[in-house]
Amino acid sequence: MNVEKVWSEYQNSLKGFLHNNVSDPDDIDDLLQDILIKTYQNLSKVHDSKKVKSWLFQIAKNTIIDFYRKKNKQPDITDKELWYHDSEPEVNQQLSMCIIPFINELAKEDAELLTAIEIEGLSQKQYAQKLGVNYSTLKSRVQKSRAKLYDLYNECCTFSIDKQGNIIDYQSKKDRCSGC
Repeated sequence: MNVEKVWSEYQNSLKGFLHNNVSDPDDIDDLLQDILIKTYQNLSKVHDSKKVKSWLFQIAKNTIIDFYRKKNKQPDITDKELWYHDSEPEVNQQLSMCIIPFINELAKEDAELLTAIEIEGLSQKQYAQKLGVNYSTLKSRVQKSRAKLYDLYNECCTFSIDKQGNIIDYQSKKDRCSGC
């Protein structure tokens, strides 16, 4: 078996396989080249010509896995994303000053619930036991109370959110905000 013969026979099939798993044509060409290099280096280790196809596709599969692992470890970060990333703690700190005033605007039951769990750090299970209610009932109440708090924030401010859901900036709606 020689590399040229094997490559000419399976190159198009491999390219189709890569195309089904990778969207960028440039990445497909790079991966195809990696597979060719691995084929050249290791074809002599395959002794049964009937197993060449499965061997090649196993190399292709592993090459794709390596590609995505490498891509996840080294994300493309633009200067703009770095700038926003640096400002995130400041934005979160500014917005955190509004938590207690907004919680206090909620109904008494919602305010007590969120104060105990979010501010004092009491676990939901502990708080459910303290109130003598079912844990799943309390979880539902917490979600509803958080939604009400979220609504208060949205009445007060317009938020800019990044791809991961983090708040990167906000603008106060002065006519709707109590000015926490």
